[in-house]
Amino acid sequence: MLRQRLSNLHNLPWRGGGCHCLSPTRLADWGVGRELGASLQTLKTLIHHDSSCKDHRAAVSHRTRYLSWDERIEASEPDHDPGKLRITEHFFEVPRDYSKPSAGTLKLFARSARKVDNPADPSEQDDKKKQLPWMLYLQGGPGFECRSPQNSAYTSAILDRGYQLLCLDQRGTGLSTPISASTLGLRGDDPVQANYLKSFRADSIVKDCEAIRKALTADYPREKQKWSIMGQSFGGFCCTTYLSMFPEGLREAFVFGGLPPLVKSPDQVYERLYKKVIQRNEAYYQKYPEDIERVKQIVRLLQRFGNNTVRVTSDGFLSARRFQQLGLNFGFHGGLDEVHGKLPAFECVENMLIAGADIVLRASNELAQFGHLTRQTVNKIEQSLPFDDHVIYSILHESIYCQGSASNWAAHRVRNLYPEFNLSSGGPVYFTGEMVYPWMFEDYAELRKLETQANLVAAVDDWPPLYDEDQLARNEVPVYAAVYMDDMYVDYEFAMETAKKTRGCKVFVTNAMYHDAVRSKMDEVFKGVFTLRDDVID
Repeated sequence: MLRQRLSNLHNLPWRGGGCHCLSPTRLADWGVGRELGASLQTLKTLIHHDSSCKDHRAAVSHRTRYLSWDERIEASEPDHDPGKLRITEHFFEVPRDYSKPSAGTLKLFARSARKVDNPADPSEQDDKKKQLPWMLYLQGGPGFECRSPQNSAYTSAILDRGYQLLCLDQRGTGLSTPISASTLGLRGDDPVQANYLKSFRADSIVKDCEAIRKALTADYPREKQKWSIMGQSFGGFCCTTYLSMFPEGLREAFVFGGLPPLVKSPDQVYERLYKKVIQRNEAYYQKYPEDIERVKQIVRLLQRFGNNTVRVTSDGFLSARRFQQLGLNFGFHGGLDEVHGKLPAFECVENMLIAGADIVLRASNELAQFGHLTRQTVNKIEQSLPFDDHVIYSILHESIYCQGSASNWAAHRVRNLYPEFNLSSGGPVYFTGEMVYPWMFEDYAELRKLETQANLVAAVDDWPPLYDEDQLARNEVPVYAAVYMDDMYVDYEFAMETAKKTRGCKVFVTNAMYHDAVRSKMDEVFKGVFTLRDDVID
């Protein structure tokens, strides 16, 4: 069963309206393979039946919110020409398990964005613009929702190229049936919850995407029903899964720092990534050598009474091993400075005012003056590590590398190969990177409630395939990928191997950008990738 509803919001400036009809017969014809086809046999009426629609087709009312493009650009990219941005909010209902439609449904949420033209003569409005090609944006993660399009720098670049943009909260995130300890508790006992979590990987996400594509393009001419996809980080992993499973739905794919390793288990991934994290630690201490002793002082305080010395406001503990996880920032532009404390107290990022981290310098200063960390500093550290708010990330992160094998807490096991990260090594304290550990389900308050479920998921050894290398080898969908040589999260060599195994994949390789270039170096990375697409390279 698939349903689409464009939300009926109140107390907002509205224009537009109307009726969008989806017939059960058409939905049956939209089947995504046999599994999704079976799940789309029935469409429930969401708001009301419209007697003017034949066969009791579901009449879906919608309203559209308009936001000023100029106001958004004023805060982020004042060099763009002013215009109008229309945001539409969508809800969809899809099977939780496409192989078992009777297992229940999930509600998905997405926002679309398009330019709005206001010609002097409204009769000259071009009807063709009502069916602009779609670009689907897939967020990094796993377990993170999308920003609203008006808050993202890439939106203008996409719309200026003639697309309309869809930003999807992937299942389990944002407004898409979000996963938390409390919502999981509604599903049943611990084993039932663990089994439920198995439905939130990339293979299910791309089935959602394909169902949504078929809904949004139902009235398009057949030759225009394919859409383009764009993935950042884990979103790029999802793009590769999409290319493996449903290439017939794709017009083109853009991948930014997200060509995945085509592996069966995570061990060899972490063997490479730990080495890159070591390099970033060396860069950090080379830039801020005085932080070698500062970080040691902070760690000594946090270890004074074991892992429970300092309590955070959420009822978890700021242990030394949790403090080490601040290295997660090292792979971003400005990440070294953020951990040290060189950023301003507040910074405007994509039109959002956020608190600067300012951690090591601030914490060291407080220890020298007061002998303890203040609430403000503890809160800054806690906010820099949002694992409690995105539990999918911690529980399912290692499973994104699993095909037919168990992760068994791979990052925790592989870490033993690198004594540099041992807090008792005697050398500088090395921060860790994008790794999850079983002890996080002791130190983080929300994760603590899910320890049993996480251990059950880590032991799953029958994960289905995420990639079809034979299909990638005969791929006919144009693929354009940005690959960062110094990427701390997606190994460069693995990414290039995947590019070579994907027929027709063109690669923009750079050592001048880090993993978050879509946010921090958007103009440069878009220019490089779209140059590949426009085929203007000599």
